[in-house]
Amino acid sequence: MEGTLRLILIGMVTAASACTMIGSPELGGPLITGAERPSAEATTDPETTTDTDVAALERVPDPVPRAEPPSRSGNMAQYEQFGVTYRVLDSSEDYDERGVASWYGEPFHGRQTSSGETYDMYAMTAAHRSLPLPSYVEVTNLANGQSVVLRVTDRGPFHDPDRRIIDVSYTAAVKLGMVGTGTAPVRVRALEPWQRRTR
Repeated sequence: MEGTLRLILIGMVTAASACTMIGSPELGGPLITGAERPSAEATTDPETTTDTDVAALERVPDPVPRAEPPSRSGNMAQYEQFGVTYRVLDSSEDYDERGVASWYGEPFHGRQTSSGETYDMYAMTAAHRSLPLPSYVEVTNLANGQSVVLRVTDRGPFHDPDRRIIDVSYTAAVKLGMVGTGTAPVRVRALEPWQRRTR
């Protein structure tokens, strides 16, 4: 009974969030569903996140890089955001950069991404300003050595673009150990279908 009530409450919170969102940021990959999802409160208040919530998120598998056709949207040669023009790379091959990662969660959950997919904060995805959509990247938190593989499905980050180079999903942030800090110094390395992650 308690599990059923929890699922109903999570569904109500998710539906309410989707109805109040406008605009379009990020997305996609393996999902955790139902009773495995942490409470909605845990996504906005790290102090209420339980060990069970964190354990469930840490079990979400990283996506495996595979060949995919370019998304029908989000792959224009260039685009403008907040008065700045960004150019989209022809290929993700050999992309390797260091900078700052940030993460985003509940306020963006359910919104459409630049690729046309729907953002799921529990999936292993990311937003990047110039990599083709979709792309796969290995993100390593340089402060603690934790790394994940993410599928890039959206454009961003556009806040503090001189420092921030990638926005990761809530689950990715948990696995990278950066939920509490909000940002982390990272290395972002593109992975092609024939490549393996470094760790």
